Formats: sequence, structure tokens, C-alpha cells
Amino acid sequence: MDRNLAMELVRVTETAALTAAGYMGRGDKIGADQAAVDGMRRAFSGLSIKGTVVIGEGELDEAPMLYIGETVGCLCEADEEVDIAVDPLEGTNLIAKGLPNAIAVVAMAPKGCLLHAPDTYMKKIAVGPKAKGVININGSVKENLEAVSRVLDKDIEDLTVIIQDRPRHEEYIREVREAGARIKLFSDGDVAAAIATGFDNTGIDIMLGIGGAPEGVIAAAAIKCLGGDMQGILNPMSPEEIERCHLLGIKDDEIYKVLTIEDLVKGEDCFFAATGITQGDLLRGVVYKGNNMAQTHSVVMRGKTGTIRFVDAIHRLNKNDILTAMMKKHGRG
Repeated sequence: MDRNLAMELVRVTETAALTAAGYMGRGDKIGADQAAVDGMRRAFSGLSIKGTVVIGEGELDEAPMLYIGETVGCLCEADEEVDIAVDPLEGTNLIAKGLPNAIAVVAMAPKGCLLHAPDTYMKKIAVGPKAKGVININGSVKENLEAVSRVLDKDIEDLTVIIQDRPRHEEYIREVREAGARIKLFSDGDVAAAIATGFDNTGIDIMLGIGGAPEGVIAAAAIKCLGGDMQGILNPMSPEEIERCHLLGIKDDEIYKVLTIEDLVKGEDCFFAATGITQGDLLRGVVYKGNNMAQTHSVVMRGKTGTIRFVDAIHRLNKNDILTAMMKKHGRG
């Protein structure tokens, strides 16, 4: 894929973040999600791609979505065919409550290279580049902590494990505590949690838990760009989720197979972009400066080269046609 698409992709997440950020703390997660979707969809229309959304908005967000199968981009004859995975607003509850770590995210790869994951749960384990190749999702928590501690040259007591604060993770939390490692709990946003394992300054060494399978594919694209490692196992928790697997052609004996990072994202030619909406551990949130100006903080990565760029941008909201239209539509103009 053309390397220039990386910077084009970050404009897509910036637009989603800017259109959603006005909803921070207003208690309207549906309105915020709709704003992010609208902004992202409009921004995609300017990209020179034939994109197909293979990971889209989940049904539980209760908002019109960038749906699976939707085509995005200029769609010109010469444009490259690509798979798109989106979460225009990861952390709808976070923005509604004004809490940290809400982000807008997009992953992109050549057609056929992103797993078409069903909208079910997935068991996940993710680590950064230094621990690549040592994790085993079927191993015990203690075995994985021991393996990671060896390659990081850290005592287990110095490892930090990030886990979503949910009742389904009580056993994970108990086992991590028994092994002696430290735990950071988070409320929402497991893409951001997985990405954190790839950056030394976050202090996060490993992510464990059960979260959305679509989010797992998006996170895997970021982890691959970072040179890290991730494994997943589909973990449907209801007959309806099993049926979603069947609808995608996944047979019963295939549902619980281990998915490596290569199964989730094929090849090295992938892109990932994210823009902070609320203040976060890795990305700063949108800041309104007055005089129709706002500042965003983003990260954009390319798997083929391993390049990671952080982008600080100042936007003149009244000089961008898409942003002007989105601001008016969502009551900010």
C-alpha cells in the first residue's frame, strides 16, 4: 500500500475525534458515537482507496454505523482495494462520563488481510516487541508471567498487567495477584489497553482478558505495527454469539482455535491510526483553543517499515469543510 495513506488515515481519526469531542461529559454516548461515525464516514470519502469495512460498529452501540460490507473511499478505478477496520469512538461510556482514554481508531490492510471477526467475545493476550514469541494463550497466567518476566529481565513483582474491570475477569485478577504481579484495571477501551503494551513509557507489560473480537482485530493491527505479539481465541458467551460465528462460516470445531497475530492480520503491509478524544495514558485528548481552533494528538503506524509517528495538529475548524459541516450537524456551529 502507498505509504502516503498513513497520513491520510490519521486525518480520518482526527475528524472522528473532533466531531465527537464536543460530547465529552454530556452523558450522551449515542450522540457522541453518531458524531464520530458521521465525521469518519465523511473523511473516508477523500481517500484514494476502494475500502471495504470488515470490522465495523457493534450492534450494541445502538447508533447508525459504518456497517460491515460498506464501501468507503474515492472508489476510483485505479484505487487499491483494502480492508478497513474501524471504531470511530472506542469508549462511548468514557466520553459520556468525561473519563480518560476514549479514542478514534482505524486499521487498514490489503484486501483479504484482516480477519472478518464475528461480533462475539474473544479471549486475548498481548505483549510488546520485547516479549514477542513467548506468550501462550493456553498456558496459565503464571506461566505467561514467568515467560514475559524472563525476556524483559524483570521480576514478576515488577510486571504490570492491564485487565478490564469486569466480573468475568475475577479469576485472571486472582491468578495475577497470586503470582505477585501488579495490576492496572481499566473500565472500557481494550484497544487502547492492548496498544499500551507496545510502549515502554506506559509501564504496561501484558494485557489479559476477554473482550470484543472485532476490537481484537483492530488491536492486532496496532500490535503488529509495533512489532509485538498477540493471540486470541473466540469466546462466544451465548447461542446468539455462536450463531454469529456460523454466519461467517466458522464451524463449531474452529471456534475455539488459537488465533495468532498472523491469523488476525496477514502480512506486514498494514496501517493503524488513532486520535485521542479524551485525555489518555498514550494520547492526549482534544483541546478547544477558542477562536475556532482545536488541538489533536494522534499516533499513526505502518507495519511494513515499523514507523511510528505521533502527530500534534492544530485545526482551524471554520476552514475545513468537513469539520464545519459536522460541527453544524451536531450543534457546534
